[in-house]
Amino acid sequence: MSSQENTPEIQGDEDLRMIRRALVTVSDKTGVVDFCQHLVSLGIEILSTGGTAKTLRDAGITVRPVEDVTGFPEMMDGRIKTLHPRIHGGLLARRSVPGDLESCDEYGIPPIDLLVVNLYPFERTAASGASFADTIEQIDIGGPAMVRAAAKNHPDVAVVVDPSSYPALTHELLESNGQLCGDTRNRLALEAFRRTAAYDASISNWLGQQLEGPFPATVTEQWYQVGGLRYGENPHQEAAWYQRNDGDSFSIAEATCHGGKELSYNNILDAAAAIDCCRGLEGTAAVIVKHCLPCGAAEAGSLDQAFDAALAGDPVSAFGGILALSEPLTVDLARRISTPDHFFEVIHAPAYEEGAIEAIQSGAKWGSSCRILEGGFFADEGAVPIEARAVPGAMLLQTRDIPQKTRDDYEVATDRAPTDEEWRDLLFGWRVLPHVRSNGILLAQSNAVVGVGAGQPSRVDAVHIACRKAADKAQGSSLASDAFFPFPDGVEAAIEAGVSAVIQPGGSRRDGEVIEAANKAGIAMVFTGERHFRH
Repeated sequence: MSSQENTPEIQGDEDLRMIRRALVTVSDKTGVVDFCQHLVSLGIEILSTGGTAKTLRDAGITVRPVEDVTGFPEMMDGRIKTLHPRIHGGLLARRSVPGDLESCDEYGIPPIDLLVVNLYPFERTAASGASFADTIEQIDIGGPAMVRAAAKNHPDVAVVVDPSSYPALTHELLESNGQLCGDTRNRLALEAFRRTAAYDASISNWLGQQLEGPFPATVTEQWYQVGGLRYGENPHQEAAWYQRNDGDSFSIAEATCHGGKELSYNNILDAAAAIDCCRGLEGTAAVIVKHCLPCGAAEAGSLDQAFDAALAGDPVSAFGGILALSEPLTVDLARRISTPDHFFEVIHAPAYEEGAIEAIQSGAKWGSSCRILEGGFFADEGAVPIEARAVPGAMLLQTRDIPQKTRDDYEVATDRAPTDEEWRDLLFGWRVLPHVRSNGILLAQSNAVVGVGAGQPSRVDAVHIACRKAADKAQGSSLASDAFFPFPDGVEAAIEAGVSAVIQPGGSRRDGEVIEAANKAGIAMVFTGERHFRH
């Protein structure tokens, strides 16, 4: 077989098709009146159903009801409207196949050249928490069937599933006197199949969760490209980034970027980590992330105080890092941040006081290139948040690691209980700890991170790193460990550095030795019974 014979037959710009008849039936009626007015001006006949037909008639647009074509009324509360051979035959008839056209003539099937459909709002209904029965009623049957039929026959039929396509189509139709080119029909068909795939996936996933829990037997996801990236983690790696089509997960893609350089692969990873950590803290908070690790984090009475405390945690590592804030950024703080002494690749806040963005961009030289992100948060807090991680050939799903217990849920393992100040710092450290790579050790003081040891094969090495990072601030600090201490050496190293309290899961065979070391030094130790590994 020749290479030419293997080449798919795909229509191009020159392959025009005249639009003579359109079937319009939409759930989302945004822009449909204006679009159909343009269709009518070109002499295109419009078929329609139910509420769409009423909307068009109310706007003075002549509409032929679908029941005039099918010979059947809408029935069963609208469940049956377009499921008829005279509709699907009109969509599937190949204009180049004489037998198809003869069937149309024989059975009174009017060829349909343009299908305009958007589906029942199943996704929105499911996300709203509607009842099982009400959600089921929003499963569209006739719509997807027509969309798939029209998309299959895209050499002859154009299918529109998104109101955002109306302006470009209107322009092309008016410019070409009612014709659409092959490239447009190809693109519309691809969009149509993507839409039905996403729609079916959302139904399958929702029903699976209803009947089988948060981890159903199958999970189908569709990801939408946000944009291309200059490169991946390294310049020799190609990359793009995508947003998941669901309502449960955090999406930095929803944030608005106010100027600066294009976001890089690593920027997105770091910014997502910073925002995630910041949202896990209580009250007014600031987080600084470098290489996906919180090198600074703090809760305070004001945003200024939180920023200062977070920066003080590790000012060297903070240079060139990512800053996330829990509250709108003020002009005054923006001016303090944007100095030559500081440098942030990305700044994220839920909102910005008028003039704050300009203050960053016009401050230090780095301000003009800083990516300033606004918004982009977790969806409904009531939803069960699921994390996904890919490995070659497989996907891992788990519920998010969010510490939700209070001090009353934890066990004081030592003779001495923590003071109120130590409890405050222990619980603060415990909230930040899930964002530290294991083996993870974090030192906290005055509701701020003062030292972090992360990603070490040895827990005692992680303690040494955290204490070295904290330096003098280790004195009187509280230590959080993401897993138990297998030997007393880690606690002994912390004691030597001046740590006064420890929070850890417990559960080691040598817990007795670890507790003994803590009691000997007079420090407090709390067992949580839960660990926060982050591999």
